[in-house]
Amino acid sequence: MENQNNGIDLQKDSEINSPTEAVQTESTHNASAANNMKFCKFCAAQIPADAVLCTSCGRQVEQLQGANSAQPQVVINNSNTNSNIASATAVAAVGIHGGKKKSKWVCLCLWFFLGLFGGHKFYEGKIGTGLLYMFTCGLFFVGWFIDLFAILNKPNPYYV
Repeated sequence: MENQNNGIDLQKDSEINSPTEAVQTESTHNASAANNMKFCKFCAAQIPADAVLCTSCGRQVEQLQGANSAQPQVVINNSNTNSNIASATAVAAVGIHGGKKKSKWVCLCLWFFLGLFGGHKFYEGKIGTGLLYMFTCGLFFVGWFIDLFAILNKPNPYYV
């Protein structure tokens, strides 16, 4: 009859014929237990031999079966050749903002003196709107009045 106690087989004295037989029985049991166990390479805990994850620290100790050890090949086909860099002369001519630099105060003076005839619109380079203002007397004074608030809300300088 055998009793187990902390992984060591205890046998009754009647079953053990000699002290060397008891040592051999214990070493055989430990050898079979050692064949089914391994050590975690991260925390050194004893884990089952077929374990992929450590039961103590939770880290992966072996590759998953069927997983490739090589990384997948990623192919990037980028045919974009746009450098988005403007030439130095173009930047100097139109400013960094992409338009021509205009003064808020010059536009406000043109609005006051020539606004009914579209002077401030011609200054901004809006020829069509300037002609419309010229023939309709500032869109019948309504467009002329609205442009006052539009000009005052612009930064100085602004770009058109």
